[in-house]
Amino acid sequence: MTAPLETTGSAAEVPPEAVLTGAKQSQIEGRSLGQIAWTRFKRDKLAVAGGVVVVLLVLLAVLSKPIQWAFGMDPNEFHQDLIDPALLAPKGAWGGMSWEHPLGVDPQYGRDILSRIIEGSWVSLLVAGGATLLSVVIGVIMGVTAGFYGGWADTLISRAMDVFLAFPLLLFAISISASLQDGAFGLTGLPLRISVLIFVIGFFSWPYMGRIVRAQTLSLREREFVEAAKSLGARGPFILIRELLPNLVAPILVYSTLLIPTNILFEAGLSFLGVGISPPQASWGGMLSTATDLYEADPQYMIVPGLAIFITVLAFNLLGDGLRDALDPRGK
Repeated sequence: MTAPLETTGSAAEVPPEAVLTGAKQSQIEGRSLGQIAWTRFKRDKLAVAGGVVVVLLVLLAVLSKPIQWAFGMDPNEFHQDLIDPALLAPKGAWGGMSWEHPLGVDPQYGRDILSRIIEGSWVSLLVAGGATLLSVVIGVIMGVTAGFYGGWADTLISRAMDVFLAFPLLLFAISISASLQDGAFGLTGLPLRISVLIFVIGFFSWPYMGRIVRAQTLSLREREFVEAAKSLGARGPFILIRELLPNLVAPILVYSTLLIPTNILFEAGLSFLGVGISPPQASWGGMLSTATDLYEADPQYMIVPGLAIFITVLAFNLLGDGLRDALDPRGK
C-alpha cells in the first residue's frame, strides 16, 4: 500500500492540481496567432498611424457624396468671379484660399479644390481596390494551382506569368483606353472608364501575386499537415481550400496592401497622360495633368493633389510593412 500524498510543505511536494487551485484563468490562458499578431502590430506606431489614415481615406471615399451634399460642395461648379482675368490666377493670396474654399480654387475655372479632392478620392480608391481584388483573385488561383499540382500545370502557368510580366502594360493601357472612349459592352462615360482601368491594371498585374503564392505553396505542400490530410484520404480541392489557403492569408493580405498604392499611382499616371478618367470628372491624376499647364499661375493646384497621392501611398505602405512584421511567424 502506497503512502498518502503530503499536503504540507513546499509547492514541489504538492500535486500539480493543488498548485493550480485558485489560479485565475487569464494567468494560464494561451494566446491565439491572431492575438499575437495584433499585439505586435500595436507596438508599431507607424503602422498604426498608417492604418488610421487608410481607414479615414476609405471613409472619405465612401462618404464623399454625402459630405459634398451636406456642405453644399460642387466639384464642377465654376467661380469665374474668383479668377483675375488679367493674371489668369485666383484672386487673393495662397490660391484664393478662404473660409468657403479652404484649399483655394483652380486657376482655370475657379472650381473648389477641396471638393475636387474629395470627389477624386472615391475614383482613385475604387480603381485601385477593384484592380487589386481582380489581380489577387487571379493570382491566388493560378499560384496555388501551379505550386500544388506542379508538372505541366506549373510549367504552363509559370510561362504565362513570364509573358504577362514582359508585356508592355503602359502602352497597352493607353491604346485600349483610347480605343474604347465612345462605348463598349453596354457602358459609356465614367462607368466605362473605371471598368477599363480596373480590368487593364488588375488583369495584367496578377503575376506579381501569383509568383508569391506559388512560392509559398511549394513550401507548404511539403509540410506535415498536408501529408496528414493526404494520408486520411483528402483530395486536392479539399487540401487547397481547407489546408493551404488558410495558411496563405497572411502573405496575400500583406502583398495586397502593398499592391493598392502601386495601382493608385498607375491610375494617376494614366489620368495624367489623358487616357484615364476623363474630365470634368475629378481625379487626383487628372488634377495633376491639368496643373502642369497652370503651375506658374497657381503652384498650389499641383501641390494639393500631389500631397493627396503621397499621403495615400505612404499610409498603405506603412500599413503593409506593419502587417508583414506582425504576421511573420519568425518575428519576436
